[in-house]
Amino acid sequence: MPAARRLGAISYLVADYDEAIAWFTDVLGFTLIEDTPLGGGKRWVRVAADPSAGTPLLLARASDDAQRAQLGRQAGGRVFLFLETDDFAGDHARMQARGVQFREAPRHEPYGTVAVFVDLYGNPWDLLQPAVHA
Repeated sequence: MPAARRLGAISYLVADYDEAIAWFTDVLGFTLIEDTPLGGGKRWVRVAADPSAGTPLLLARASDDAQRAQLGRQAGGRVFLFLETDDFAGDHARMQARGVQFREAPRHEPYGTVAVFVDLYGNPWDLLQPAVHA
């Protein structure tokens, strides 16, 4: 029998730990799961939309010019992450009220209701309510 496997975290480049924690928790409503000092100014910081489900983001502070140049470009300008919800209208309204910039109006696709927004560094994300298939 194969070993159980899952994605444990996704590394997400940030300019500053505290600014990123504030944006994810105050603006997107994520939960701070862990913030452990590692010495030398490094920290092990994990945030999640729902700590009981899904994969958390590991906030990784950019440590050199090459990494800082990738802030906001983690997927080469394509949608980087997909924030799924079962209340698209409510989350969309709350996010707009908290200053999240959406690049488009919500649209309906065969896979669900979606709108692209950008995070604090300019990475594009999808806010997505998946379609219910019978």
